[in-house]
Amino acid sequence: MTGRIDKHGLQVDVQLAEFITDKVLPGTGVEADAFWKGFSDLAHTYGPKTAELLEVRETLQKQIDDWHIAHRDQPHDHEAYKTFLQEIGYLVPEGPDFEIETKNVDPEVATIPGPQLVVPVTNARYSLNAANGRWGSLYDCLYGTDAMGSPAPKGGYDKGRGARVVARARVFLDDAFPIEGASHADVRRYHIRDGALLVDDKPLMQPEKFVGYRGNPKAPDSVLLKSNSLHVELVFDRAHFMGSRDQAALAEVRMESAITSIMDCEDSVACVDAEDKVLAYDNWLGLMKGDLEDTFEKGGKSVTRKLAEDRTFTAPDGGTLTVKGRALMWVRNVGLLMTNPAILTRDGGEIYEHLMDAAITVLIGMHDLKREGGNSLHGSIYVVKPKLHGPAETALSDEVFTAVEGFLGLPQYTVKLGIMDEERRTSVNLKECIRAAKHRCAFINTGFLDRTGDEIHTSMEAGPFSRKDFIKRKGWIGAYENLNVDIGLECGLSGVAQIGKGMWAMPDLMGAMMEQKIDHPKAGANTAWVPSPTAATLHALHYHRIDVFAVQKKLKAGGRRAHVDGILEIPLAAFRKWTDAQIMREVENNAQGILGYVVRWIDQGVGCSKVPDINDVGLMEDRATCRISSQHVANWLHHGIVSEEQVMQAMRKMAEVVDRQNAGDAAYKPMAPDFDEVAFQAACDLIFKGRELPSGYTEPVLHARRLELKAG
Repeated sequence: MTGRIDKHGLQVDVQLAEFITDKVLPGTGVEADAFWKGFSDLAHTYGPKTAELLEVRETLQKQIDDWHIAHRDQPHDHEAYKTFLQEIGYLVPEGPDFEIETKNVDPEVATIPGPQLVVPVTNARYSLNAANGRWGSLYDCLYGTDAMGSPAPKGGYDKGRGARVVARARVFLDDAFPIEGASHADVRRYHIRDGALLVDDKPLMQPEKFVGYRGNPKAPDSVLLKSNSLHVELVFDRAHFMGSRDQAALAEVRMESAITSIMDCEDSVACVDAEDKVLAYDNWLGLMKGDLEDTFEKGGKSVTRKLAEDRTFTAPDGGTLTVKGRALMWVRNVGLLMTNPAILTRDGGEIYEHLMDAAITVLIGMHDLKREGGNSLHGSIYVVKPKLHGPAETALSDEVFTAVEGFLGLPQYTVKLGIMDEERRTSVNLKECIRAAKHRCAFINTGFLDRTGDEIHTSMEAGPFSRKDFIKRKGWIGAYENLNVDIGLECGLSGVAQIGKGMWAMPDLMGAMMEQKIDHPKAGANTAWVPSPTAATLHALHYHRIDVFAVQKKLKAGGRRAHVDGILEIPLAAFRKWTDAQIMREVENNAQGILGYVVRWIDQGVGCSKVPDINDVGLMEDRATCRISSQHVANWLHHGIVSEEQVMQAMRKMAEVVDRQNAGDAAYKPMAPDFDEVAFQAACDLIFKGRELPSGYTEPVLHARRLELKAG
């Protein structure tokens, strides 16, 4: 069925209107007429306000461009540049100290440090995997990845590797749960006596780390341990192929892993119309009602995946201990920029999509508030807000959610806000951004990928940027990451909200992740993004090694405060003594990433892809990574590092490479040799029109080209 239905002046696509009326509203206690009236008022009040703030973005960008053009042939004057940013209102005065006043925050956000998964909510299987990523097998994750230094063997079970896995797990247990006078490697029996765990009749050095068990205390089926607020379950089973080989019958080490997850309606999805938005909202509805399922083929068998149940244990005192079986779920709404044809306003224009997300995802979240043992046990709905530029846009988001709470009949500040610190104007004004949402803020997170794209676009006229690998070696990124933590601690987020770090983008390189990502808890971040449940389980090991709250306490006591001047350093290429080969390799690497991502986005509606780079390393690509690559080439093109002819030559060459990489995909449409496919044209638009795209965002091109393909 096609067409639109009038809802208090909103012209709503029939599919979306019926979905809300028939599936979402029942059970919320919200009357349909009240919802649509409130939604219409929201759209017509905050649509114009959104447009005004977007105009401010463009005005500031034009002023910055003009400043750089006027000073292009002069040595960079940092103080003059900073003064200029203050004069135009880009850099706002910092107000007095304060602490956030966020209430009713669940412990997964406030007091349990651990990994955070981000997945496209349009994929039900991935969404369920992320929600169920709260628990993972350490044995499986060590065996099946390169986390121990070598890749998993092909073929059948390798006993030698299995033994190494067990030994590595025992080393972890000795570190996190040491036994008085013994090692877990030598243990033959775990049992409970008088409420205490005994390991070969020896106690743990910290007996309080034993928190529960299942089965007979003399020979338990499992033992639950806890350190730094994270649980570990030791599973015993002599019938299991691992337990049968183990002297203590230890068959499995289950790690509490992804403490929180973000169900993404933004960068990792391709939602351009009502059909796409209904898919996203329907999966979010299933997660909030607890009844989402997905059936798929795996290993020649039909598998149905559901949300995991909570886990019940006997506590040391004989009582019952219930542990959450699922990650606490956030939903990421879209940013302020894009409109969507799913709904038209009174003037016939498309609704701003962020207003649609705010109204509908929060309405859906009410289903969780109506049930026992759901996502939030403290009566909150968690929304991540991306791509905000400064305090005024953060304040708008706070007002929007207050309005939504009002017409849905929810207490003010039910919605908790996650502020993505991923745009330059937010980074340099972070304290004031948090102040603007001090009753809602439950999360700040650095997003290096979008942050780099915005860095390039903001300073496009300043000169050519360094190669991508060198951009992140410059001083600005360290100042940015440090200031995010320092401001978060200064504003009272410790023990109340998440201070997060960004994504590990190489899902196949778990060994490198284990070496490098420990820096995130060491830096005082109580969460960090990972690309898979496997990565979450492995990254959880870092939070057992590092007491994040002790790190935060030390940082706060030390009075460290990274300086905004460091963030204002522009990572331009200082010497530019690149060979022609180095230049073309950089351009081709960017082109390969852009094309490999865009072709699936446009042709198949896949918003997040693993795309090999020029060195055949699989990288997780989404709109943020695409923004970096396209803006980087646009910058070099603008400053004459490469010519249009060279860029187009690289695009055609790498299109052939991407075609070969996707040769096994029956749904894939090759770009070569004609190079006239919509996807190829979209990829070219991102580069050749990159300077004109608002903030360098990829959405305007991707949405337009995807709609063109769907219409065709």
